[in-house]
Amino acid sequence: MKSGVCYKLCIVVMFWIILSPYAGFAEQQRVDAAGEHLKIPPLLESIRFDSDIRFCGIRIPVEDQDVKELLEKELLLALWDRPQVILWMKRSAKYFPHIETIIQQYGLPADLKYIPLIESGLRPHVNSSKNAVGYWQFLESTGKRHGLRIDHMVDERRNIFDSTHAACKYLTQLNKRFESYLLALCAYNMGQSALSREMKAQDASDFFSLYLPQQTQQYIFKAIAVKMILEHPQDYGFDFEPEDFYPVFSFDKVNLTSDFQLPITLLGKAAGVPFKTIKEYNPQLRGYYTAQGNLSVFIPKGTARGFKEKFAVEYEKWVKTDSRRIHIVRQGESLIGISKIYRMSLSSLLELNKLSSKGMIHPGDKLWIK
Repeated sequence: MKSGVCYKLCIVVMFWIILSPYAGFAEQQRVDAAGEHLKIPPLLESIRFDSDIRFCGIRIPVEDQDVKELLEKELLLALWDRPQVILWMKRSAKYFPHIETIIQQYGLPADLKYIPLIESGLRPHVNSSKNAVGYWQFLESTGKRHGLRIDHMVDERRNIFDSTHAACKYLTQLNKRFESYLLALCAYNMGQSALSREMKAQDASDFFSLYLPQQTQQYIFKAIAVKMILEHPQDYGFDFEPEDFYPVFSFDKVNLTSDFQLPITLLGKAAGVPFKTIKEYNPQLRGYYTAQGNLSVFIPKGTARGFKEKFAVEYEKWVKTDSRRIHIVRQGESLIGISKIYRMSLSSLLELNKLSSKGMIHPGDKLWIK
């Protein structure tokens, strides 16, 4: 009997510990650097909507009880995970200036900048259960359709600039089709065909009148909730100092051309930074080698001076110490035929040149041979 009482008491204590920071019955306080008390508003106060709420210029009718409930839910869930909100704020400072600039170039609403935040938390390597990848969570087919390079060497879904341009093209197309940014975002989440079927079946063309999959409804209202928090963080108990934010992503850009796939370490040596830094600045680069052909890479700000000269030196060292030879592809040659000429296995030839089994070669291409 005593053990049962102790168990129940432990459960009560655990719930009290978990819930107490957010209890609506008492206002928490913390002290800032100046010694002043700053209040974290009770959750109930956070979901009392007094002002006009808009997203992409569209008024959100919170007087509709169903709409209010959906927005309250997403707002409460976001505020419950306060560490996540802090990370959203910090990462937004790093990437929003670049995203906003691109969105403006396409004449799209600035509120669309919140979409990669709810899609990926502004992290390049996020991969969903449906194999959507990158900041804007593109499927491979959708990404390629909007100009992104996606192969075994490069995945531009992980590049903040390339993926944002692709997303803007896609959202422009979706808004033209559905004549509403909220519906465009629904289509971005659930697919154009699926949304069109629902609109036809329900004979409705207004987002707030449509009965849509729960995931899509949550998607829209989460974006609205995130906008509300990030535009007025102090209203929700987040008091940031300028030094709290991550610095804006800044870089130098260098352009190279090579007939070969180059070790990424060469770029690092030329810039005077580790391999890790090049990978972090260029999350679109997969593996340990660059793709052949024209290449644009980001390097830390201030390291471009003398980069090409240093790269030329490192490149010559690499060529001299590398035991590989060069074969120039002639008309009619195949990978299998070339491997037999040099008594190599096909798998070795593919691995040496970072090619897939479906890789294509053309006259004039240069291959490494060992």
